[in-house]
Amino acid sequence: MARTAGSHSDITGPRVLKAALQLFARHGFAAVSMRQIAAQVGVQAGALYNYIPDKQTLLFDLMRTHMEELLSAWQDEAGADTAPARLERFTRFHIRYHLERPDEVFVSYMELRNLTPDNFSVIEALRRRYEDQLEAILRDGAQSGDFDVPDPKVATMAVIAMVTGVTTWYRTAGRLTVDEVQEIYWQMVRKGVSA
Repeated sequence: MARTAGSHSDITGPRVLKAALQLFARHGFAAVSMRQIAAQVGVQAGALYNYIPDKQTLLFDLMRTHMEELLSAWQDEAGADTAPARLERFTRFHIRYHLERPDEVFVSYMELRNLTPDNFSVIEALRRRYEDQLEAILRDGAQSGDFDVPDPKVATMAVIAMVTGVTTWYRTAGRLTVDEVQEIYWQMVRKGVSA
């Protein structure tokens, strides 16, 4: 339903998404009701439908936004350079970007099972576009002789799983800074693919 002129949809709509993100990350998609989201935003449950048609659309919008912003941010970082330099940039970027967005990462990885098949296909295509960026780096490095990766697709999945895993254990109050974590992981990635 379209909002009328003078409404506050530009304020309330983003607040609905933010509330849904926090609640989905904390309690899980299946456990959160539209009524809980409305209470967090401070509106009546029925008013939510002025901003979003249903809970599935909220989940899909959160995941799609996360993936589109990730792809855009990587494009800003990516550059024409040697494969090892690009791989280092990708590793450090991925860790930094994901550590700055723990709720988005949690929801995007843990709630895939709750997407409808059509929505899943869209998110999976966006994820593949991001993974393809890393796979291209690994293929280029294998062709130049810098990397020894018998199967770049499998190596891509392994590297992504490793660097995304940082989000499960890293704490800002811990003994390592983000820069230190990036360096440790970069050294492991580099050794893992080096010729």
